[in-house]
Amino acid sequence: MKKLILWDIDGTIIISHGAGVRAMERALTKRFGVTCDMRQIDWAGRTDSWIAGEVFRRTGLPDTPENNHAYLEAYLEQLPIELSAGQQGKVLPGVLQLLEMFHEHKEIAQGLLTGNLIRGAELKLTHFKVWHFFEFGAYADDSSVRNDLGPHALRRAKVRHGVDFAPDRTFIIGDTPHDIACGKIIGARTIAVATGKYSVAELATHQPTAVFENFADTAAFMRVIDAP
Repeated sequence: MKKLILWDIDGTIIISHGAGVRAMERALTKRFGVTCDMRQIDWAGRTDSWIAGEVFRRTGLPDTPENNHAYLEAYLEQLPIELSAGQQGKVLPGVLQLLEMFHEHKEIAQGLLTGNLIRGAELKLTHFKVWHFFEFGAYADDSSVRNDLGPHALRRAKVRHGVDFAPDRTFIIGDTPHDIACGKIIGARTIAVATGKYSVAELATHQPTAVFENFADTAAFMRVIDAP
């Protein structure tokens, strides 16, 4: 294996029409009896554990390990309910084809680099029937700081495949400036996609290796991966 692809989830692989946000809001009320308008939090590209801390700051709840654990456990209980309710989410254009292509490619490994907790990632991607494509990753369980996650993903890629993936052969894929920054900090190439809250123009200002409106043109995506 020569190349490593690390995917973000929300806004990159799937959209769930706010299932995660609603689960966070309902978990807060169920566990602590308070409310927080998640629309006031810049949560895109953040980790679940970071979001929990920000919720505590805004509501005045003590940001203790015990409260953090209780809140995130309540969130994981609510998440399947929200995924199955309300608006129908989807796998984003071109993503399933790319996942299948990389899964069969002998020289490409793929994993996750996401702000989701590992159980949250599994719940979301199982719901959309794409969890089986991922055998390793880095998650909010590893750190609340997104920029800390790259080394965890590289270490697990090496354990899984027995390969030290070179930074210039590692690609971080995501829909926010945080994904781009997270890739750059480990020297990886970065591919941004405007299927989340940021436009192509906004993402381009952060100078990713490439930026796409979406991944419907899988051939164009592969030209970036195959570039020397």
